[in-house]
Amino acid sequence: MDKLIAMQVFERVALEGGFAAAARALDISPPVVTRLVAELETHLGTRLFQRTTRRVVLTEAGDAYLKRVRQILQDIEEADALASAATNTLRGRLRVYTQPAIASYMIAPLLSDFQQLYPGIWLDIDVSSTTTSMVEDYDVTLLGVGAEFDGNVIARKIVESQVVLVAAPEYIARKGWPQHPSDLPQHDCLFLVRPDRPMHSWSLWPESAAKESVEINFEPVLVANHTDTLIRATLDGAGITSTAVNIVAPYLARGELVRVLNPWVAGDLALYAALPSRKFIPQRSRVFLEYLIKHIREQDQKALEVCARSNAV
Repeated sequence: MDKLIAMQVFERVALEGGFAAAARALDISPPVVTRLVAELETHLGTRLFQRTTRRVVLTEAGDAYLKRVRQILQDIEEADALASAATNTLRGRLRVYTQPAIASYMIAPLLSDFQQLYPGIWLDIDVSSTTTSMVEDYDVTLLGVGAEFDGNVIARKIVESQVVLVAAPEYIARKGWPQHPSDLPQHDCLFLVRPDRPMHSWSLWPESAAKESVEINFEPVLVANHTDTLIRATLDGAGITSTAVNIVAPYLARGELVRVLNPWVAGDLALYAALPSRKFIPQRSRVFLEYLIKHIREQDQKALEVCARSNAV
């Protein structure tokens, strides 16, 4: 048994959640994947996976082993990168975790240029709607959280953004402009559901007077846990929704959406990049992070300018 290959296969089975999926990803036959994992389990004297007819899950021993294996494979990749440093080429897989709205509106538009700058780095992006992740399992974890975030992780703030209310001109023409937050219960509101916010309400305050907040309760005409769904419905004239300025800036710039109840805001968000708690950060992680910080902050500045020019009431 080639132990290194067996470890790589084991890691891929854990990542893909199955033997057949791992075989497809590695372009080898399923029997080879099964055999290598079985030989590794025999060598270790313990089962790494619980196998059922429907799924494959890590055992407690497998979960602990996976954490160390990923570190070992990462170190090997770094050793290879250092050995080829004379070529001045960054290379290898970069594992990134993020949430859907961040992936669609902030990260995806930057990937083509990044790939052209660093063709040796290939990105493995895991997108999930959950706000928690195993930071140790990824090179960079991008989290959109409240501006007061104080998580127990190594994290760097990339940018802050205001949450504002927006609607399509078609909706405003049909329903009129709300003049005060107290008018919102009479409007069609589209609400983003979060585990930490079970009630249908928005807390709003003027930009220059955060202490003067008001809590508005309403019955939404649409609730969803997916930002893209709400933005699409808002663009189609379904109602008013709340979202981060830097997400909807392109729509505001093109006049497809307008800001509602300016200068009231509905929250503050921040984008953080969390890193694994280890001393050595791969160079490819550093260049990716610096690239994101530079370009996302440029995006945010443009978003603020667009929002200031938006034909809002």
